[in-house]
Amino acid sequence: MSNTHVGKMPPSRLQGLLQNKLGRPARDLIVGPGAGLDCAVLEVAPGRIMAVAEDPIFPAAKLPLSLMGEFTVHIGASDVAVSGVTPSHMTYTLLLPPACPEADVETIINSISQTADSLGISIVGGHTGWYGAVNLPIVGGVTVWGYADADRWVSPGGARPGDVLLMSKGPGIEAAALLAVVWQERLRDRLDPKCLQSLIGRCAEITVVEDALSAFEAVGPAGVHAMHDPTEGGVLGGIWEMSDACKIPVNVDLDAVPVPHDIAALADALDFDIWRGISEGTLLAAVAPDAVEPVLTVWRERGITGYRLGEFNPALSRSQARLNGKTFVLEEPGEDPFWNKFFAAL
Repeated sequence: MSNTHVGKMPPSRLQGLLQNKLGRPARDLIVGPGAGLDCAVLEVAPGRIMAVAEDPIFPAAKLPLSLMGEFTVHIGASDVAVSGVTPSHMTYTLLLPPACPEADVETIINSISQTADSLGISIVGGHTGWYGAVNLPIVGGVTVWGYADADRWVSPGGARPGDVLLMSKGPGIEAAALLAVVWQERLRDRLDPKCLQSLIGRCAEITVVEDALSAFEAVGPAGVHAMHDPTEGGVLGGIWEMSDACKIPVNVDLDAVPVPHDIAALADALDFDIWRGISEGTLLAAVAPDAVEPVLTVWRERGITGYRLGEFNPALSRSQARLNGKTFVLEEPGEDPFWNKFFAAL
């Protein structure tokens, strides 16, 4: 049967393909593969753990190559930071088309190095080469990891009954930023110039490293019980993934959250569902009720907007959300609507 799905594989389908196909069981594995589990966690010594994550990175047309380098580091580092662990090391594989000039390669490599240095991350290995099967520069994989004490980390599946679900920045950060870039010529007569520039500027927000680490540093694992980086499937998909991972239903009211003006304007202009679109840059955090204000405060101090979405409630039979005046049951995320809009623009 042919595949018609674009983007990340739905969790149930991926589970079916990977079940009993993960090589030799690892005795040191604490958190392994699973829907919404941004990184693996391994015991590396008595009282010490390592959090490690893997991602691919591809460029968007009209974006400078230097941003590809920034995305490479921040997207990989974000998946580690949501565990509360500070990323410290990374490797990456850079695949290039034969016609790619060395000056462009140097731009990407310099940007990766400078961004890694700014986050305190050491690049300790990787692979770089030109290949005929490649038609644009791609980071085939970036692996990022960090170490922590065994009692100083959390998992996206760690939410507890009564926890409050918080969100940073707003929905659809990555989708809004990248669609504004690739559609910018056709959006000029639909959006105010300041609005369009604000959207393009959100490319710098495609990271949750500061969001996650600042929240964790403020209240620790006693206050922050779970964090998640909702990428494909957007905020709604990310909420479903957190609820599925902890096996506790969650009730959220998205109508109570003011969507940033520029993101709402883009959603209207492109007829795009911003709550289901890829949202790297948005952090979801399950926190104890008495940790809500400390987390929101530390975010405010760092210029990060925070919102209260709802609560984890074991009395519910299934997770549910209120949006546009309607309440509905949250379902497993399907194909992200971002991809059709993105490839149509290209």
